[in-house]
Amino acid sequence: MVQSHNLGTFALKILLFKINLNKERSKNKIDSNMITVTDTARKQAIHLMEEDGKPNLFIRVGVEGGGCSGLSYQLTFDNEEKEGDKTFEDNGVKIVVDKKSYLYLIGTSLDYSGGLNGKGFVFNNPNAERTCGCGDSFSI
Repeated sequence: MVQSHNLGTFALKILLFKINLNKERSKNKIDSNMITVTDTARKQAIHLMEEDGKPNLFIRVGVEGGGCSGLSYQLTFDNEEKEGDKTFEDNGVKIVVDKKSYLYLIGTSLDYSGGLNGKGFVFNNPNAERTCGCGDSFSI
């Protein structure tokens, strides 16, 4: 008798994404599941934390329902980890994400775009199938 594994569309996409990441990870010896931070984002995060007089904070990223594409990115500075959080360190910056949001953010790179037309912190999310014009929301 054949058992049917009733995976939802999202779960199936995550599974396929992880399989592809594992192939890349073995080639590049990089944990592709982690959230990475560009040099520009690192410099801006450190600058903002020092400006507030709180250099020992970490970046908390997350996802919540809302925005024109269905899901919105969240980014705050925090000093308290919660049960179930996943913690990464990349480029000298500690990143913390709750377990639920992590599934949406696997492999994401955090960047910073400054200047007159800059958008601030930018999430480059390989899981997003569609993003809105402002880049603050996405769908999978």
